[in-house]
Amino acid sequence: MSIKIQNVTKLFGKQKALDNVSFDIDSGEIIGFLGPNGAGKSTLMKIITGFIPATEGDVFLNGLNVMENSMEVRKILGYLPEQNPLYQDMYIVEFLNFIAGIYKIDNRVQRIEEVVELTGLEPEINKRIGALSKGYKQRVGLAQAIIHDPEILILDEPTSGLDPNQIVEIRNLIQNLGKKKTVMLSTHIMQEVEAICDRIIIIDKGTIVANDSTQSLHSRGKEDTGTILVEFKDGINTERIEKLDGVRKVARFENNKFVIEFSSEKDIRQDLFNLAVQMNNVVLSLQLKEKSLEEVFSELTNKKL
Repeated sequence: MSIKIQNVTKLFGKQKALDNVSFDIDSGEIIGFLGPNGAGKSTLMKIITGFIPATEGDVFLNGLNVMENSMEVRKILGYLPEQNPLYQDMYIVEFLNFIAGIYKIDNRVQRIEEVVELTGLEPEINKRIGALSKGYKQRVGLAQAIIHDPEILILDEPTSGLDPNQIVEIRNLIQNLGKKKTVMLSTHIMQEVEAICDRIIIIDKGTIVANDSTQSLHSRGKEDTGTILVEFKDGINTERIEKLDGVRKVARFENNKFVIEFSSEKDIRQDLFNLAVQMNNVVLSLQLKEKSLEEVFSELTNKKL
């Protein structure tokens, strides 16, 4: 249940959408695939699923070359594209039965009941797809992606259009699916990535700029500056903190609470405790502030917040 991307380049005329992209996804991983609009996310997902060919390079799913083994790959792959293609005039069960027939699934009735329950489609089950809200249409798209119980799932913006409660439900579903399947998930919702993904891959201008765990990515970006949140028991003069070696900027956000930016080459925590002792004060709390995933993403893709 693995994905191997090997030196993939994609040209549209003279425009290079993907530039020598390579990475692996192991069995059972849930990978968050991030990037600005136009970075190449959907293009790579279409190449992985065999919808369009790469100009150069290869993609392997479970060791099968996607372009050379198209039919075999489709048996082990589930795909929810960003633009969810559905037959608007079909009823939900009618559509899922049609998809199940394409995959030649045994016990269709039982399997349709299972995916309807998994994706929470029961309340709208008697409606035509065209009469559904965007959120429920997204659920139908997810249902068709998993109906043949694929080993690998490629999900492009799977929670688009869902309300907060539905997002949590679909996140839980993806997490449960990830226990037995390999999942590649594209989204712009950073909280979603942090909640369910084992690893994050960031693409910018057709090139991979990060491939690491969520925790490791928090320490990426502009690494020369650190931030500390500190609270003293009693009031303290801001200028005394500014004079500490390595301190670059001090901002008071409550009476005795400060945000301190400092050079990451200098650990100022002990100096802050020493300063408090010198002034007969006490440090009530001290916390190193990690960069948010949004900040790291912005820095790695050369955009300002």
